[in-house]
Amino acid sequence: MTLASIAVGGALGSVLRYLIQMQCAHWWGSKFPLGTLLVNISGSLLIGVLSIVLLERWMVTDEIRLGLLAGLLGGFTTFSAFSLETLQLLQQGSVVSAAANVALSIVLCLGACYLGVVLARAF
Repeated sequence: MTLASIAVGGALGSVLRYLIQMQCAHWWGSKFPLGTLLVNISGSLLIGVLSIVLLERWMVTDEIRLGLLAGLLGGFTTFSAFSLETLQLLQQGSVVSAAANVALSIVLCLGACYLGVVLARAF
């Protein structure tokens, strides 16, 4: 049941992300990925709020919590998970680990994306 709630949430989050990105491109053009930026910011805000509300204020089942956090917001934006994990490192006093997570995520993910583009164009 847990996997099903994550899958349903993930599908909804992905569709929602696509719709928001398309609407932003329609409204403001596509020269800058404003839709993705808005999705990443709002997803990070939502995962911050929901991680506290669902774990500390409302006692919800694992299926609901995971369906919303890992599923819906995971499908909406994985940047939200990155943001929460980095914030948790900072709150634990692991400033170096948080900074490393930020730096490595940016450099390695951009590098991996570039490598993927190069490889795909090579074949």
